[in-house]
Formats: sequence, C-alpha cells, structure tokens
Amino acid sequence: MRNNTVSSSRKVDFKRLTGLKGFSAFTAALLAIFLGLIFGFIVMLVASPANASAGFQMVLVGGLKRLGDVFYFATPILMTGLAVGFAFKMGLFNIGASGQYTMGMFFALYVGFMWELPPGLHWLVCVLAGMAGGMLWGFIPGIFKALLNVNEVITSIMFNYIGMYLVDMLIQGNAAMYISSKTRTAYLPASAQLPSLGIKNSSLNISFIIGVAVALILYIVLNKTTFGYELKATGYNKYAASYAGMNGKRNIILTMVIAGAMAGLGGAFAILAPSTIAGSSMTYEPINVIAANGFNGIAVALLGNNSPVGIIFSAIFVSHIQRGGTLASLYGFKPEIIDVVIAVIIYFSAFAMLMNSTVVKMLKRRRSNKGQGDPGTFENAADLNKSQQVDKKGEA
Repeated sequence: MRNNTVSSSRKVDFKRLTGLKGFSAFTAALLAIFLGLIFGFIVMLVASPANASAGFQMVLVGGLKRLGDVFYFATPILMTGLAVGFAFKMGLFNIGASGQYTMGMFFALYVGFMWELPPGLHWLVCVLAGMAGGMLWGFIPGIFKALLNVNEVITSIMFNYIGMYLVDMLIQGNAAMYISSKTRTAYLPASAQLPSLGIKNSSLNISFIIGVAVALILYIVLNKTTFGYELKATGYNKYAASYAGMNGKRNIILTMVIAGAMAGLGGAFAILAPSTIAGSSMTYEPINVIAANGFNGIAVALLGNNSPVGIIFSAIFVSHIQRGGTLASLYGFKPEIIDVVIAVIIYFSAFAMLMNSTVVKMLKRRRSNKGQGDPGTFENAADLNKSQQVDKKGEA
C-alpha cells in the first residue's frame, strides 16, 4: 500500500506543476519556438537542400559565438518589449513603441551634441533625456485615450509616422548634429557614450544591466504594489475596477507614460552605445523609415507573455537567433530568413492557450498510461484484490 501512496503523491505534484501560473505560458512559448524553428528549417531546406543543415545549425548556435552582440542587440528590443507588455497589462495595445523609441533617441542625441556636461554625468543625462522623449510620445496617446476615448492603436500608429518625420526634419535642420555629405549624424562625444562592459569586438555596455534592472522593477510594481494591482484589475475589467473606486483615466495616462519611457530608453540605449571602432560612435541616418525595433518589441512581448521577466528571456532569444541568422548568410541564406522564423513563432504564440491545453492533455494522458504499467503500483485487479485480502486478515 505504501507504493500506491507514493504514486498518488507524484500525481498530485504533477497537477500542482500544471496548475502553476507560469506553466501554461512557458510551455506555449516553447511549443511556438519549436514549431517556428521547424518551419524555418523547412524553408531553408526548400531554398538550398545542400546547405540547409549547416545553415540551420548556425541559426541555432551561431549566437553563442557572439554573445556580446546577442546581449547588445537584445537591449533595445527588451525595452520596447517592456513598453508593449506593460501597456498590455492595462488592456492597452501600445503599437506606438517605434515612435516613442525614435523620439527617445532624438532627445538623447540632442543632449549628447548640444549640452556640455562632465564625462561621468553626460551619458546619464542623455539616457534620462531619452526616457523623457519617450514619455512625451506616450503621454499624448494616453491623453487621447483617457479623456476622449480615442483608440490608442490609431493614435499610436499615427504618432509613429509623426515622430519619424519630425525627428528626421529636426536632425537634418541641425548643423551641429547632421553631416549632409554623409547623410547621417556626426559622431557623439565620448562623454555621451554609455560605459562599455569591455567585451572585445562588441558594443555591449551598461545599458543591458540597466534594462534587466528596469524589467525586474516593473515586475515588482505589477505584482507587489497597489498601483500594479489597479493596472491589472483595470485591464481585466475596467467597469468593475471603476466601480471599486479605481481611477481608470489616471491609470491609462500613467501606463502610456511609463510604456513610452521604456521605449524611449530603448532608443537612447541604441544610439548612445559605444562603437567598436576607436574615435567613432553610433550614428543615425534619417531615411524616413519607421524603427524596426519598435515592432520587434511587439514580438518579444507576445513571446514573453507580456511578463517583464519573460520579456527578458524572449528578447535574448530573439537576438540570439537574429545573430545566428546573419551568420547563416555564410551558407548562402539571406538574414531575412530569421524574420520568417520570428513571424511564425509569433503566429503560433497567438494560439498559446490552445497549444498549451493540448500539451497538458498529452502529458496527463501519458502520465496516466505510465501509471497503469508502473511497477510501483498494482499491475492488475488480481494484485489489488490479493492485497486487500491480506489487509483484512491482518485486521482480523
């Protein structure tokens, strides 16, 4: 009878595991990633059968050869992912992360070129300026949503274009920032560049550490504070939250401001990063194209289930396969193959709950089948009968 008790406790542990809050999101993300990678391999196999295996291997492990670059490129999409995920907790779809990212980048550039500050302070003020720029560009859609009930998707999309054209115009009209002969901005002074982490042949800098710290702070705010509880409650049901006395309009504005701050930080981190070439820096070319990192942030947020901690890992994963995708070009594949893989992963992520329920059912079925043939349990009814008879004799 002791073995049967042990088996039952194992079943309870399994039920507890499948009932954990993050279990469904984790398994759904893993399944989406697996299916996306399989689809990518099929595309590579069709494009070039001879090089498909080598190219796919590079996609999987190529990023390990460039870990510094993986973390460096993960930082901006981590911040835009937080901008999208944080707003989604409030029930808002912040599709304007690109515009907030671009505006944050411009504010950081402006302070970097136009303000003269001590070396240890200059880059920090540039980062704060970038955050302020993103906050401004998130505040406006928030005001429209809170006071006029204008759909934030419409306003934030429009502000993507407004921000892009406005920043390009302002940069091209500033002789101190823009070099017309090179059609891009000048090199930033060294004092405005973020401190490097010293990884050879990589632009990895302190912004990655700051980004992870910000994500953890957002996690605490969302899960351990009254303000975070109000945001999530409003996101679940704004009418019930309003009936409970929560200030929905104020929370909408604050949410969009915080989301804009995250995206603005992403833009500042991208442009203020130190270059691997001595005496140079990152530059911006005003070509009237919306920043791709804003839309990559949407993918990162969805894959991370809009959780700040999940977004950290999804940003690193997306950056990892992007770096591997660039190395796959050595075998004749275009780097855009990774965009296809990411798109498929996000597509499958949209069916997260459906896929997760399927996986859980499969695991439970497998567990029950295994339990029937488990040597630690009774293998048939005869064994169970025999055991019960022994127990009755002992009681007698």
